[in-house]
Amino acid sequence: MKKILLMLAIIVPTMLVSAQNSSNKELKGKVIDTLGEPLMGANVYWKGSTQGAVSDENGEFSLERVKENTALITSYVGYNSDTTEVKHNRKDIVITLSENITLSEVTISERRQATLKGRLEVIQTEKITFDELCRAACCNLSESFVTNPSVDVSYSDAATGAKQIRLLGLSGAYVQMLTENAPNFRGAASLYGLDYVPGNWMESIQVSKGTSSVKNGYEAVTGQINVEYKKPQTADPLSVNLFASDAGRVEANVDGALMLNKYLGVGLLTHYSRDKVAHDRNKDGFLDQPQTEQINLMNRWYYKRGNYIGQVGVKYIREERNNGQEDHSSNMESEHEPYKIGISTNRGEFFSKHGYVLNPEKGSSVAMILSGSIHDQKSTFGHTNYNLKQDNVNASLLYETSFGKMHKLSTGASFNWDRLTQSGSLEQFNNPTIQAFRPTRSEFVPGVFAEYTLNLNDKFVALAGIRADHHNEYGLFATPRLHLKWNQSEYFDVRASVGKGYRSVNLLPEYNYLFASNRIKQLSIADNLPMEDATNMGLTLTGHIKIAGKELTLTGEVFHTNFNKQVVVDMDSNPNAILFYPLVGKSYATNYQIEANYPAFRGFTVTAAFRTTNAKTTYQGVLRDKPLTSRYKGLLTTSYQTPLKKWQFDLTAQFNGKGRMPLPDAENPLWDNEYKPFTMLNAQVTKYFRTWSIYLGAENLLDFRQKNPIIGADDPFGDNFDATMVWGPIHGRKLYVGMRWALPTKK
Repeated sequence: MKKILLMLAIIVPTMLVSAQNSSNKELKGKVIDTLGEPLMGANVYWKGSTQGAVSDENGEFSLERVKENTALITSYVGYNSDTTEVKHNRKDIVITLSENITLSEVTISERRQATLKGRLEVIQTEKITFDELCRAACCNLSESFVTNPSVDVSYSDAATGAKQIRLLGLSGAYVQMLTENAPNFRGAASLYGLDYVPGNWMESIQVSKGTSSVKNGYEAVTGQINVEYKKPQTADPLSVNLFASDAGRVEANVDGALMLNKYLGVGLLTHYSRDKVAHDRNKDGFLDQPQTEQINLMNRWYYKRGNYIGQVGVKYIREERNNGQEDHSSNMESEHEPYKIGISTNRGEFFSKHGYVLNPEKGSSVAMILSGSIHDQKSTFGHTNYNLKQDNVNASLLYETSFGKMHKLSTGASFNWDRLTQSGSLEQFNNPTIQAFRPTRSEFVPGVFAEYTLNLNDKFVALAGIRADHHNEYGLFATPRLHLKWNQSEYFDVRASVGKGYRSVNLLPEYNYLFASNRIKQLSIADNLPMEDATNMGLTLTGHIKIAGKELTLTGEVFHTNFNKQVVVDMDSNPNAILFYPLVGKSYATNYQIEANYPAFRGFTVTAAFRTTNAKTTYQGVLRDKPLTSRYKGLLTTSYQTPLKKWQFDLTAQFNGKGRMPLPDAENPLWDNEYKPFTMLNAQVTKYFRTWSIYLGAENLLDFRQKNPIIGADDPFGDNFDATMVWGPIHGRKLYVGMRWALPTKK
């Protein structure tokens, strides 16, 4: 942390001096397509010069003027280049690029990037496009990060199929999940929410590390992930995706979008998946993965007229997942019936977004976002029933305006309401700490926020935000955040961030996968658990180097998260128990990552990354590595697209490092102290036709599996039964095949 502070102390004054010396003469603009959608990553430069810029995720750019030159060239892969004459007194411009409809008749010299990183915005945001999602099976959100070096997805246990994200060395509980910039998948939906977003529904995913904007709330500690669904005004009128794997999973997605007139549009997205084939390769009596069935429906409406734009939508999910023992083997002696796990979920969501531009010249606008959900989940784990219901409403009112070119202000208010109700046969454990969590718990959190942006000719940008919230249980707290960006040159930039994040913990709703372990019988929960409080600091260096006419992008970053208050999840003190108590001592995670992206030759791109993680927490007075967390990870992903985009070949290798296991019983150790490193290899081949494509792929080509991930599987009602000791893949090699078809949008 001291090193980061020292680097900030050196960099910030230098950034200010550089920015003050820059010229005030600049042109601002926006690059859009013929549908009015912004184009991120478009190259804009003055003809006959090297002075240029790249459009950000909103399609916006700014660049200094060049004397005696008024010809502005704009290019974007897949679109016709544009040359625009710009008068000297003009301050802003909108450039519209038309798609190159003759691409099928010529050789494509470059391919559009599938993962985009904006160069202009102060908060580093990585945009995973639909093209990137198509490089893997991507049946749902949990499978969308196979080719991403920053985000890890792993199983929480070997029985329920619950998955969790890891970012900057910490679990997904510290990542704020958004859908179209509205908070989602909190509390009851945090365990299985990644499976509630079909891959074919997503238009893109935005990933940002570290503290994010205060406009989205106080919960982002290690980062933020936002999912954008397909929209009526940009989606294909009709698209179909069919998928099947040799493991027995089948899936169908049918989506439709229609603009009823030039103002009003409607979209309907449907999904069905079924995975009912039983697998038990290690012959431990338990299925290797749960049997699931899901129906997912979404209807959304879009309206834009004049300065007003509005969107509303509803979504419904029904899912059944079952696991456990099929039957008793002949050599299994037990007085109990087979151990079964059943989880039935019904979930409804709604959202409403309205925006109005008050003054286009000043960029003044007001917006209202309202979202909510009803989550009803009924679970059975052996002899234990656990039922959970959560109601949520989140509202946000936002006002933005600009004061000249250098100053921008965003301010507003928010309100979040949660009501959690828990019930079931928990009294059999005779544990009073569980009883305390059975009644209904309600949370009310009103808040206000303000965010100021100082932009000195895009050479130096500072984004300072603060919000104040009042929790009905924890009282008033403040969330300050600061982001800095210094464009040292066109080829090198520096980003730095520091800020706080908070999280209110709902133990059993967020950790109910622990019911797939008899540790739950000795559950211990301390009184007066705090609201978690952490500080995150980050530094990112990005360089762009021209090699053989191509651009090599190198990124180096370090992020440090330090907890001031935390609820410790202790699985070390007793191998047959689970303890929750307030942090006494240190808890932190430091993450270093380097990444290189390079289009080596025509149609071929490669990404290589390496990351180290040092995550430690104090358990009963002893500072230890966080269990089940890999100390390093390497990733190498390549993609080759033939001329005319007839074929595409994708290969991804993940090198996962070793990590610590929770301490086993010293007298009767049932697992090792550490797990070993392992490699995952995925591949896919796609054949493109005019309006459809077929793809064939394989996951876990090396067929690596964690041996016996369920401890005590021969006696699931005994004290040693534990399905939460998962550190690697549970299933072996999987083969899959799929088909995508779309009715193209009329130009």
